[in-house]
Amino acid sequence: MLGKKLYQLGAIAVLLSSLCACQSWGVGAVKPGQTEAEVIAQLGQPTHIYRLGDQLTLEYMRGRMGQATHMAIFGTDGKLISYQQVLTMENFSKITVDVSNKDAVLRLIGAPSLTNFYSRTGLEAWSYPFKQDGAWNFLMAVYFDSNGIVRKLENGPDPAFDHEERGRGRGR
Repeated sequence: MLGKKLYQLGAIAVLLSSLCACQSWGVGAVKPGQTEAEVIAQLGQPTHIYRLGDQLTLEYMRGRMGQATHMAIFGTDGKLISYQQVLTMENFSKITVDVSNKDAVLRLIGAPSLTNFYSRTGLEAWSYPFKQDGAWNFLMAVYFDSNGIVRKLENGPDPAFDHEERGRGRGR
């Protein structure tokens, strides 16, 4: 009996600590001027790292249902310039059809949560779930041709949260 209670308490403790870690992962109180080592010590290892010349960007992707990707951008002096959530309509509007490429998209909004290839059109889609206007569950899809050039963008309600209309869904 005591063994079962200890097991249950241990399972609850693991679950609670996991939930706390998931809730705060990728979000933090980092401040401009901090070093890369200080930011990593606070936020953990980034999901992706991007370099452009001497500039470094650390990506903290919060997964499919997390609907957020934070970017920590460091200047040439190795100090944090900015830390912000990048899955926003403002950033999506900076993606230019027939001009932007995969590398530009990665640097702007990070890695996608999901990728698909549509053989009929020859386009690869990168999907980004996000909270439009901080409230609505939306999904932005960026479509690339075989040369990695953006050919179209589509934005609409995220079907993972479409449980009210269809009586089911993964977003509960």
